[in-house]
Amino acid sequence: MASASPLSEASASPVGEAVIRLDEITRSYDMGTTTVTALERVTLAIAPGEFVVVLGPSGSGKTTLLNLVGALDSPTSGSIVVGGRDITRASRRELADFRRHTVSFIFQSFNLFPGLTALENVQFGADVSGRSNGRERAMAVLEQVRLSNRVRHFPHELSGGEQQRVAIARALATGSPVLLADEPTGELDFSTGVQILGLLHQQTHDENTAVIIVTHNREISRVADRVIELGSGQIVSDSPPPGGPKRISDLQW
Repeated sequence: MASASPLSEASASPVGEAVIRLDEITRSYDMGTTTVTALERVTLAIAPGEFVVVLGPSGSGKTTLLNLVGALDSPTSGSIVVGGRDITRASRRELADFRRHTVSFIFQSFNLFPGLTALENVQFGADVSGRSNGRERAMAVLEQVRLSNRVRHFPHELSGGEQQRVAIARALATGSPVLLADEPTGELDFSTGVQILGLLHQQTHDENTAVIIVTHNREISRVADRVIELGSGQIVSDSPPPGGPKRISDLQW
């Protein structure tokens, strides 16, 4: 039987409903004469609509995990299936198409286009992902993140927190089935951070989006469906928060 193409639909399995599947993933890097293993034999399945928080100290593999799921990096061994597609051995062109239509990113470094206004940055995300009415959608999500009065401002005219909210709005505007966030509340005050977490959580219900948040802020994990803790490149624990998910209004930091 011929093997499936790299981005063919994944075959049925006990976790066939999962939107993200990692099977025995290892990622190692050669650093001169030394090999550093960032992730080691990680197996994981995440369903549509799950709100997942990944915790762990610096160097535990959190960002590597996010980059592998988002096809910004490739594993040394193992397989990754996201949105029903095997991205493990996909071509560069196939991966670019995958990133446009399947995953959205909220980067810690924002990655906004300096020559575009806040509105244009957000509309770019909606247009690239093929969403209709990109401008209207961009305006709507900018209003959701309380930036409707800053839509014509360029990134250098915005504070760090405002830039972070533009980056979050751009990710929300894509409507992708998977949203990956690296410290999404890191530049935000508590009130705005809680509001943003509410918007991300709402995506899991309104759009059935799988949301993965990588953070050092353990308090955020209290509202997650699942909390995955990494240590030395391996999953130390994977379970709901103690006592089950709490309301976002219960958070404090």
